Amino acid sequence: MVLFGANGAGKTNLLEAVSLLSPGRGLRRAQADDLIGKPAGLGWKISAVLDRAGILHEVETQASPGAPRSVRIDGKAAPQSALSNLGAMLWLTPAMDRLWIEAAEGRRRFLDRLAMGFHPDHAETVLSYEKAMRERNRLLRDEVADPAWYGALEARMGIAGAQMTANRVATLKRLAAAADPGSPFPQADLSLIDEAPASEFELAEVLAQGRRRDMAAGRTLIGPHRADLAAIWTARDRPAAQCSTGEQKAMLIALILAHARALMQDTGRPPVVLLDEIAAHLDENRRAALYDAICDLGAQAMMTGTGPELFAALGPRAQGFELTARDGASHLLERTLT
Repeated sequence: MVLFGANGAGKTNLLEAVSLLSPGRGLRRAQADDLIGKPAGLGWKISAVLDRAGILHEVETQASPGAPRSVRIDGKAAPQSALSNLGAMLWLTPAMDRLWIEAAEGRRRFLDRLAMGFHPDHAETVLSYEKAMRERNRLLRDEVADPAWYGALEARMGIAGAQMTANRVATLKRLAAAADPGSPFPQADLSLIDEAPASEFELAEVLAQGRRRDMAAGRTLIGPHRADLAAIWTARDRPAAQCSTGEQKAMLIALILAHARALMQDTGRPPVVLLDEIAAHLDENRRAALYDAICDLGAQAMMTGTGPELFAALGPRAQGFELTARDGASHLLERTLT
């Protein structure tokens, strides 16, 4: 599916709504309250029917002002993490064009979303680790000295942290195995930079040994929450951060395609792929190659751009819709892409 229209027509809003059918804050990382439009006080709600291996599931997620977002699957309340069991979802946005040159936090989130495709419980594992870490950080800031409290939290962090690392490493191996050397998109050698031990017992021990240092800093200074994802352009042995903007984006696309191929091999189900303003920084040949790759995979994809000419290479293989903004609302009209 292709959505095109002028800036501000609502293309990204539609992609964001779809992205909220997965765990987390969606493609803009917005808080639930920030998604509430005008008039204030009405909240928001998204409903959809998802097909998982031929079984249809009714999904609903919503939030009222001042309340966290809730999820219902087939009429029953469910945690956000349960959305991972219904299928994987990936996205690329213009903000991610700088993924390789900005802070490590964005790269960790990117890797964790990839890991969720192979390990649906990864989101719950990350939440478990972060919850225990927040409690430990509170003890550190309050300069609490009780070793029993620390020991219990560090044991929880060790279990969840070791699983996080194992999932991340396994994901990188699957991506490497699914890479396409003949692709027009540059392939990257990926590695996980993590000073923390991979063993749950060793991680808990390192945390215990670092209590005095962490207390001085007021936070936990070692663990998988400090890990980073490194990428080297294989063909030129060049760090991704030193590549041009176009090559950096092309490497991200190569990873998304490798992830989709790996999921197809493992589960027979490709992810839902959301590509916002995907044509930016891609020449005509690479745009055509991307469209061919997505069609070959059979992935359900939603792409946005400013005009239909950017997607002409898709021809009749995709539905095209023009979005226009009128009277404070977005309007959809089906259009051909040729």
